Amino acid sequence: MSHIYTHDKSREQFLRAAKVIPSGIYGHQGPAEGCYVPVDAFPLFSQRAQGSYFWDVDGNRYIDYMCAYGPNILGYNDPDVDAAAAAQRKLGDCVTAPNTKMIDFAELLVDTVHCADWAFFAKNGNDVTTLAIMAARAYTHRKKIIFFKGYYHGISPWTQKIDYAGVIEEDVMHNIYVDWNNYEQLAEVFAKHKDEIACVIAQPYMHGNFMDNELPQPDFWQKVRQLCTEHDTVLVIDDVRAGFRLDLAGSDHYFGFEADLICFCKALANGYNVSALCGKNFLKNTISSMSYTGSYWLSAVPFAAGIACIEKMKRLNIPQLLIEKGNILKQGLLDAGSKYGFDLHVSGAPSLFYLRIADDPTLMLHQEWIAECVRRGVFFTNHHNHFINAALSEEDIAQTIAIAEEAFALLRKRHPQE
Repeated sequence: MSHIYTHDKSREQFLRAAKVIPSGIYGHQGPAEGCYVPVDAFPLFSQRAQGSYFWDVDGNRYIDYMCAYGPNILGYNDPDVDAAAAAQRKLGDCVTAPNTKMIDFAELLVDTVHCADWAFFAKNGNDVTTLAIMAARAYTHRKKIIFFKGYYHGISPWTQKIDYAGVIEEDVMHNIYVDWNNYEQLAEVFAKHKDEIACVIAQPYMHGNFMDNELPQPDFWQKVRQLCTEHDTVLVIDDVRAGFRLDLAGSDHYFGFEADLICFCKALANGYNVSALCGKNFLKNTISSMSYTGSYWLSAVPFAAGIACIEKMKRLNIPQLLIEKGNILKQGLLDAGSKYGFDLHVSGAPSLFYLRIADDPTLMLHQEWIAECVRRGVFFTNHHNHFINAALSEEDIAQTIAIAEEAFALLRKRHPQE
């Protein structure tokens, strides 16, 4: 029987935070987001991290399958990435004139990403998805944007819905929503709004929340690519979450097509704060014409970290490594669920998998299982895809499967009739 974690210090720190920070912890990592149910099963603050683990402020160690919601791809505190960052920090980071590391990084991305003729750097995924939308509108002189339902492209008003706080009709009035994998519906929208569509923006496959993740149907992306080309519409791939976990040349390359613009962030520099928009030459002048920058966007330390990260991902053949580890974990989790009669779904790419116990449509059973895993040292969350990192060991995977099985056994004891 595994040791059951408690989180007294996390709760103490949250009470402090709530007095001076809206929501205490905001965004995905916050308890109000809905990924921590029940909240008391989850740690709220970390103390340190190393490799595939983090420790909370109560001293509990977790095998971390959220990887800081994606940035940790090589392992926390990767020595090669940290050494490159430290060497650059001694020379300078945020300086009036940018360091030539920016050029080195851009050249490396152009050499690595199949559809990239240039690279533009910012800090967050939202920075580059927003730039992509603005560039598509500037290039086409059109307003409408097509999204696939279940999308997530950041937090700017254009990415949100009319009933979200602070979002007004004008922010989203040109947004069009179609069903994922429904090419016929997409073609109908193009016919209805001929010469009005600036861009299609999409994740490389549907890795949304609260639903099984879904890969593209055969030839779906090839048909979408052709449709966009025929209508002079910009095709934007948001590879912020999946980027480099499927293919170092970009997830569009993995699925056999070419984006016009592709957005990277999470795995780009193993946790150092940098994002990148890469694209085709025909959009380069459009990007140059735009007023779009930030105080820290040309910082050199993250560029050095990004170079080291990409070079190491190449040496490790990181997509294959993560997919192999993910497949081992996937099969172990499926076997553990089956042993106790639970219909566990493990969907999406093995390197960023999504979990759902399908026996209970209310999701309460799933949330209970996740909570019991977390209480025993395996950090999953509810209703979000998970991530594999290179530091995850065979022992980590074996321990994860054992804890998952223990949690399934407990659920079956509590719910004999489910």
